[in-house]
Amino acid sequence: MTPSWRKPVGMGLILALILIWCFGVASLSVPLGHLHALVQAPIYCFLGIAWIAPLKPLLRWMEVGRWR
Repeated sequence: MTPSWRKPVGMGLILALILIWCFGVASLSVPLGHLHALVQAPIYCFLGIAWIAPLKPLLRWMEVGRWR
């Protein structure tokens, strides 16, 4: 069996997504830093989990070659 080109491309896209997400959340640190800690905590918890949502279609594409 020959290896699929989708796996390395998908891994690159996953790394790019994580990098972009990190820069986006870091850019929000100044405005969010002025909020109370009890307000910041759920926001950062949501942002820490929300980056996983776009991975499902990407991982599916890596495995089967279709987005749906």
